Amino acid sequence: MYLRTHGATVDVTDDPERSTYRSGLGIRDEVSSCHTAEVDGYVMEGHVPAQAIERLLSERPDAIGLALPGMAADSPGMGGDAQDWANQPVVLVQADGSLSEWGR
Repeated sequence: MYLRTHGATVDVTDDPERSTYRSGLGIRDEVSSCHTAEVDGYVMEGHVPAQAIERLLSERPDAIGLALPGMAADSPGMGGDAQDWANQPVVLVQADGSLSEWGR
C-alpha cells in the first residue's frame, strides 16, 4: 500500500455502507472517491499524496480533511510517479463543508 511505504500504519476494513460513513464524516459526494481514511483527527478521501497529508498535519487547519476526487489513474497508489502526483487537484474540505484547493 502506498501509505505504508511512507511509514503510515494502516488498518483496512471493508464497509458496505461506506457512502453513509463518508457523508457522516462530512465528505460531500462531489469529492468522493474509492477510499476513506481517518488520520489524526482528519478525514482523507481518495488517493491523497503523502506530502499533502504531511502538510495538513503540520499546519493543522480548522478543516474536515483532504480529498482527491475520483480515481485518477496517475494518482498515488494507482500508477504514475511523484511528478504526476504533483499535478493532482487535492481539495481541502473546510470545517463548514466548503471546498478549496489545497494544492497540486
